[in-house]
Amino acid sequence: MKKLIVNTVLAAAIASSSMVMAAGRDSISVVGSSTVFPFSKVVAERYGRGTSFKTPTIESTGTGGGFKEFCKGVGVEYVDISNASRAIKSSEIEDCKKNGVTEIVEVQVGYDGIVIANAASAKRFSLTRKDLFLALAKKVPNPKGGDTLVDNPYKTWKDVNPVLPASKIEVLGPPPTSGTRDAFVELAMEAGCKAFPWIKALKKADKTRYKEICHIVREDGAFIEAGENDNLIVQKLNANPNALGIFGFSFLDQNLDKVQASIIDGQEPTFESIADGSYPVSRPLFFYVKKAHVGVIPGIAEFLAEFTSEKAWGDEGYLTEKGMIPLSAAKRKELGANVRALKPM
Repeated sequence: MKKLIVNTVLAAAIASSSMVMAAGRDSISVVGSSTVFPFSKVVAERYGRGTSFKTPTIESTGTGGGFKEFCKGVGVEYVDISNASRAIKSSEIEDCKKNGVTEIVEVQVGYDGIVIANAASAKRFSLTRKDLFLALAKKVPNPKGGDTLVDNPYKTWKDVNPVLPASKIEVLGPPPTSGTRDAFVELAMEAGCKAFPWIKALKKADKTRYKEICHIVREDGAFIEAGENDNLIVQKLNANPNALGIFGFSFLDQNLDKVQASIIDGQEPTFESIADGSYPVSRPLFFYVKKAHVGVIPGIAEFLAEFTSEKAWGDEGYLTEKGMIPLSAAKRKELGANVRALKPM
């Protein structure tokens, strides 16, 4: 009798697992970066129209939030792909391994620039990365001199740099879970932080203190977390012409009638300046795939093929129309081969 009960329970578990696969996981699940979201969404829509597979579900959770979901485990109840506006961190790889996510395929799909923009009706800003650090860091070098730090005293842009306007420092930006936030802190604030030789020297002498100085954003209201919705930042900039906002180049490209980008270190963010690396606040874009899910969740290989096709990510591909900066032809060829072979990191 006991054996019969065990067999019945086992059969029920197998049947339940099969039902989950059939009912809930006949389409691809994608989470992650709000910057990669519009690119992934247009690929998903074309894939859904052009194949017999269902259109993938794409969620904008932020890069950090996406990796948190991605690394929870392998199986039909877990997501398949995570979009990212930065490379996966070693700590996130370790989290994945702890939960059995061991074979991860990394796909760099293109480039994007991070812009610091304001309303098109306002006066355009020209900033340095040092200006951005002094305006937004929690602690800054003492204005009176010496190798000491003080709580950020700057209230207006003119306080930061006499050539800038006397308007209040008010910057709308992404939360800590965002890859855009990570990239902005590293590419803009840290670069500005290094303008002070004694802080730059800390990178080798005391890396923890160096990161605390260069990476921690002020929390006194000058920087306003505006969530993962970049379109909402664009709307708020129009409502408040004195504010600046931080988001990806693709959103600038789609809203040039509403917002304008600041010049950073003498460089304007353009398709060309991001592609050739002359715009200083630019970064690569990625997505990550669980190899174990390919062939289990229907259509993943076909979705990867669509995303890495020349008609999508090529020089004249439809993703460039959405603001993505393409990789070189040689790089696309190399990465495309890795994707087709499902080569793990």
